[in-house]
Amino acid sequence: MTLMTKVEAQGEVPFRITDPERIPAQRYYDESFYKAEVEKLWPHVWQMACRLEQIPNVGDWIEYKILGKSVIVMHAAEGIKAYHNACRHRGVPITEGRAHGSCEHEGFTCPFHGWRWNIEGENTFVYGKQKFSEKQLDKADLALKPCRVELWGGCAFINFDDNAPALRASFGPVAERLEAHGLANLRAEWWFATELPANWKIAMEAFMEGYHVMKTHPQLQRVVPGLYNSMYAYNMSETGGVGLPTNPYMSGRENIKAQFRHLELLSEGMAGMVHPKEIEIARGLLDVDLPEDPQLAVQTWFGILQDQISKQLQAKGEKVPDLNAVCVSDPVNAVEFMFPHYFLLPMFTAMSAYRIRPTGPETCIFELWSLAPFAPGEEPPVPMEPTWLPYDSPEFPPIPRQDYSNIPIQQVGVHAEGFEFMRLAQDVEGLVSNYQRLIDGYLGGVAPEKLAQANNLLGGNFDGKIFDLGF
Repeated sequence: MTLMTKVEAQGEVPFRITDPERIPAQRYYDESFYKAEVEKLWPHVWQMACRLEQIPNVGDWIEYKILGKSVIVMHAAEGIKAYHNACRHRGVPITEGRAHGSCEHEGFTCPFHGWRWNIEGENTFVYGKQKFSEKQLDKADLALKPCRVELWGGCAFINFDDNAPALRASFGPVAERLEAHGLANLRAEWWFATELPANWKIAMEAFMEGYHVMKTHPQLQRVVPGLYNSMYAYNMSETGGVGLPTNPYMSGRENIKAQFRHLELLSEGMAGMVHPKEIEIARGLLDVDLPEDPQLAVQTWFGILQDQISKQLQAKGEKVPDLNAVCVSDPVNAVEFMFPHYFLLPMFTAMSAYRIRPTGPETCIFELWSLAPFAPGEEPPVPMEPTWLPYDSPEFPPIPRQDYSNIPIQQVGVHAEGFEFMRLAQDVEGLVSNYQRLIDGYLGGVAPEKLAQANNLLGGNFDGKIFDLGF
């Protein structure tokens, strides 16, 4: 069965993709397509709601908002729960305008009529109870409406669909691979947020390939002369996916200095991708004995570096894996996506995390975390709210600031007369196509199990090929 006949078998989808290498431009701004996403995509997908270090104690809670909906993620006595944020009397949000808090003993009180609920979601007080008929006061009916929640990777994920496949069934094997790299042990150092004048998919797709690195982030390749034509700064097998290609016309020692400068630029540009403590370990290894052959020297140096990062941080009490071992047993790409709106950039032991939420057809909230391991007692203060900045603020790290320079103007460009579709390279921009066609699956009513199977294909697809999604 060809891709063409498969998509025709689905339900009606506005601006459906019929050629996987061409994405219709209207999908990035059309009101009808945006409405279809709001109604048929977002109510059925797993969404990263909060980081678990934000709610460490019983009674701690935080609010997650998207597309007019509000959910309370609560650390209850029996574990993490989630509730729809609405009084069961007349619908007023019971968090009283707060974004987070702690209420182990007092629970929640509706600011309108004073009705109350405990942290288990049970109603504990109705003012003027005698004024209501008994059928309006059924205990189960008065309880806060639960929202489905599952935990993974140091985060709580919610899903508005009680019948959707489980989180792990949706994310697939990449979830276990990232866990092997110590994801659950990382904590947020900082959290930035901005509102971008762009469709949420344009913001997401800016990070689905390394093809843009040469032009958008030239500093990451400029450290190795003669490599301007190399488009893939990250997925180099010879360095375990964390360095630049080797320049055979430079000595092994010169190549190592270039690799180190590249790591410094990543650390300066993102912080989460390469942590300063990893840079200091690398700095101490610049003079280790290495083979004469440049490529072998680079491979050897990265092996020594990963070994020392693991051992030195473990000696400090940090829960980090054996990096050389997990790079073989559980390889991950430079960017790994958790459909639809969350992705991670794993390097050594630290990672960057991104979350993007639509606020309209051509606007979105873009959030960025720096995650790192810490020894017990040395954890940084937990950021409970993001630092909000204009998207062109110089306070953003250099790498996302460079990406933000493209995203808003690309949104303008998709409206240009005669621009009908995104034209994708089948071998390196396949993730864009796979993502967009998975969205079509949701909009077209494909069976949830098939959607989960297709979602599994997104793990490890950064810089990847176009796949047959099975529908």
